[in-house]
Amino acid sequence: MKKLLSFNFIRLLSNGGFKRFSPICRHQSGTMKYILVTGGVISGIGKGIIASSVGTILKSCGLHVTAIKIDPYINIDAGTFSPYEHGEVFVLDDGGEVDLDLGNYERFLDIRLTKDNNLTTGKIYQSVINKERRGDYLGKTVQVVPHITDAIQEWVVKQAKVPVEDDGVEPEVCVIELGGTVGDIESMPFIEAFRQFQFKVKRENFCNIHVSLIPQPSTTGEQKTKPTQNTVRELRGLGLSPDLIMCRCATALENSVKEKISMFCHVEPEQVICVHDVSSIYKVPLLLEQQGVCGFLTRRLNMPMETRPRRMLTKWKEMSDRSDRLLEHCSIALVGKYTKFSDSYASVIKALEHSALAISHKLEVKNIDSANLELSTLQEEPVKYHEAWQKLCSADGVLVPGGFGVRGTEGKIHAINWARKQKKPFLGVCLGMQLAVCEFARNTLGWADANSTEFNPDTKHPVVIDMPEHNPGQMGGTMRLGKRRTIFMTNNSVLRKLYGDAEYVDERHRHRFEVNPELKSHFEEKGLRFVGQDVEGERMEVIELDDHPYFVGVQYHPEFTSRPIKPSPPYLGLLLAAAGKLPGYLVKGCQLSPRDTYSDRSGSSSPDSEISELKMPSLSNE
Repeated sequence: MKKLLSFNFIRLLSNGGFKRFSPICRHQSGTMKYILVTGGVISGIGKGIIASSVGTILKSCGLHVTAIKIDPYINIDAGTFSPYEHGEVFVLDDGGEVDLDLGNYERFLDIRLTKDNNLTTGKIYQSVINKERRGDYLGKTVQVVPHITDAIQEWVVKQAKVPVEDDGVEPEVCVIELGGTVGDIESMPFIEAFRQFQFKVKRENFCNIHVSLIPQPSTTGEQKTKPTQNTVRELRGLGLSPDLIMCRCATALENSVKEKISMFCHVEPEQVICVHDVSSIYKVPLLLEQQGVCGFLTRRLNMPMETRPRRMLTKWKEMSDRSDRLLEHCSIALVGKYTKFSDSYASVIKALEHSALAISHKLEVKNIDSANLELSTLQEEPVKYHEAWQKLCSADGVLVPGGFGVRGTEGKIHAINWARKQKKPFLGVCLGMQLAVCEFARNTLGWADANSTEFNPDTKHPVVIDMPEHNPGQMGGTMRLGKRRTIFMTNNSVLRKLYGDAEYVDERHRHRFEVNPELKSHFEEKGLRFVGQDVEGERMEVIELDDHPYFVGVQYHPEFTSRPIKPSPPYLGLLLAAAGKLPGYLVKGCQLSPRDTYSDRSGSSSPDSEISELKMPSLSNE
């Protein structure tokens, strides 16, 4: 018997056994699992957060997860959108200008995506038309079905296999979010593509999560299920049957409502998931786990795994609990031109939240329309003018984010001037850095007409100029985009210390204009130092002002790489300075105090028991 066991053990090793030990009983075939997230009733319902949360709980089980966002608009990418259209334009490492939901995927899952993870109608039609022009279809009539639908499926299958983590491992699960709502005419080819796709990849490798709204009219206070019934019926009519119905509602779903949805939508009660408003989006993965979403998906997609503590979710619980317990406040004035729509600065606000949470402060963002700080507003609408200045003067720190166009730029310069003179902590990002240079040139160097050639091409002091490679004839994809290296030129830099005394950093860029390198010496003579430059030493990347608590400008966009448990250093520096903690933080060697750090364990109880005991508040912050 012993000899037989020994022989089998040797044979197992010779056949490549024990190559990778994992608590997961991997699906032996290594087949990709696809989870399609669709939406009904209204758009902007939270599909992106739900898709990210589903990916998060699966990743907490040890799976490698990737994500794809499908946008049915005809634009090739999001690069030419106004922020008022779909919110901010998120930039990836490879320079892809994509939908802000990819930012949610990266932050929740801590992954690095590429531009092909954002699929649009424009990209699909462009690829199919290019094939037709090359003659790839051998003279056949090119149609929506099968050519467009086949192209969609091929794109998804190819992109799902692209590694998105540092270990280079091919993903095992792909979460696909279909933008818009079911029934939109522009999303019909995608719905048809996935109707076919579910049969090609087999039922055990594909499931559909449908996100629907449960309205609650104030007149009756009753939760209404009819819109959900109608959207599920429409989805079924198009050939897709939801495996999970996620109900977005203001308050927790009543049992009777859940049973009604189960009955009329042809699903089990456990397949109806309540996603009510919570105080923090970081509670959503915990809310889904609490209702057994992970268990259902592992059974439905045949991904058996051992029950074990999920430490990743423990971190999420710690984060969400801490955000509710914070007592100290810190206010930041966000001086921008798109402040009427919060999604315009989604990543900026998230980066501020990450940093505030890291130093155990409750964040208050004071949105200020920069145009309201200008003298013209004082003449036309004095109330708005004084309210804007009151907000600015009462803030603990000032942030001027990126942007394009001349409107509101003078107001931003006024805000920068005030922060510099009053020694208020200041961070300028992209355009914010360029305008800080303009302000310094006007008020310290005495160049009254100093400006960017973007706003005044005829200025005698062009302190910000367009880059040689910029093509003014074409807007899309012609900027300096994606991950670029910034070299620190001195050891005596606050930002370098915040980055852990790194010699260089790799951050994401999105700009057409740059600080004029020929004028560098004029600024440095007066105390505005260019402490970070590009690899060639030609582009000014980081500015710091001497004799100021925190006056920093960066040409790149550090908010795109900020993570909940790893905040972006420039934003962390701003929050530390605004809270009066920066000098102590630097003295300690850039170490937070014990109460400001996350532990490996969240209390004495196990993570799973903590999750089961969660009681979610009904406060909206989405």
